[in-house]
Amino acid sequence: MAPALLILLWATVILKADLLPDKKSLLLPPTNFTITVIGLAQVLLHWEPNPDQEPKNVELGYHVRINVPQEEDYETRNTESKLVTVLHQGFSASVQTILWDGHSLLPSDWVSAELKAPPGSPGTSIVNLTCTTNTVFNNSNPLRPYQVSLHCTWLVGKDAPEDTQYFLYYRYGSMTEECQEYRKDTLKRNIACWFPRTFISSRGSDSLAVQVKGSSKHTIIKPFDQLFALHEIDRINPPENVTAVIEGSGLSIQWKKPVSAFPIHCFEYEVKIYNTRKNYFQTEKITTNAFISIIDDISKYSIQVRAAVSSVCRQTGFWSEWSQPLHVGNDDQKPFTEWFLIVLMATICFILLIFSLICKIGHLWNRLFPPVPAPKSSIKDFFVIVNSEKTVSSETEIEVISYVEEPGFETLEDSVF
Repeated sequence: MAPALLILLWATVILKADLLPDKKSLLLPPTNFTITVIGLAQVLLHWEPNPDQEPKNVELGYHVRINVPQEEDYETRNTESKLVTVLHQGFSASVQTILWDGHSLLPSDWVSAELKAPPGSPGTSIVNLTCTTNTVFNNSNPLRPYQVSLHCTWLVGKDAPEDTQYFLYYRYGSMTEECQEYRKDTLKRNIACWFPRTFISSRGSDSLAVQVKGSSKHTIIKPFDQLFALHEIDRINPPENVTAVIEGSGLSIQWKKPVSAFPIHCFEYEVKIYNTRKNYFQTEKITTNAFISIIDDISKYSIQVRAAVSSVCRQTGFWSEWSQPLHVGNDDQKPFTEWFLIVLMATICFILLIFSLICKIGHLWNRLFPPVPAPKSSIKDFFVIVNSEKTVSSETEIEVISYVEEPGFETLEDSVF
């Protein structure tokens, strides 16, 4: 039993020794790792393979980790890497050696480098930086029929001195420009910028880097930079030449694609049809530049169309503004029920008018020919009307006396007399 245990223990020791990595097979960390600013919001990471790395015939790769301003990991076989990133918060990264064609060897230790945040007083940099782009026709250059404008706005830092002045720059690709057209606040500080023409590609996918620096006699103004994805800030133009025709119960709508470098198949549309008589909206999403709808021909319609670049050609962005309302149809015609109500009301009004006239005529007749009052008496207002009708004869003269009583006093008269 004892010899068997000794043999098993010996085999375990030999196996563990075989599993221990050879010193010549360990991966060593890169050397001369540096971070260099090569443009506005752009850095170059560079390193070199460890010269003591053994064996020489293995295929090495590198694992890069961005620590600041936000964590990001990726792998590469190159010994340098360009990154577009904001730098006003500083920048820090690390790199280690890995085996590219397998993971039989553990990665090396990390090596790190960093860029310090630029100097500046807290609260002096701008806030709420927003930018938008828009495409227009470029008639002056047939080789580049479309040009992109850029408009940016911001707010002054809460602790910036009154004499602070800001200056905006943008970079797209390898081109960098400084703003020349500013809008100012009441203290003459720049708070908005306008580039009527830029180097930005209207169909591009690169990030737009914008930086705003500042100056003051009283303190150092901290710079601020921000990255924008073009699809998130591009303000698409509305569709053009919207037309609509009603034929019977069919409404046919057509339009042209917006002013854009994107071809016609890159757009999707929304059509909004508003029935003004019924106060009803109908909205349809389509991918063609024509739409047909069944309607009633006794209403008036307001039609609008808007557009967006679809995911077929780039990441989905925002919808354009609605086109100007186009009005078609005729709401003067009334359906049978409405005509019936109108005729019924007119008839009722006519009958009331005739009845009123009859009443007025009857009242006038009573005035012209009043009824003869019946004889009545009254105690308080009793009076005697003497109507002397004298009949003259040869022998006698007869006097006739008539008594007329006031209305409403018959009961009292009977009780007295």
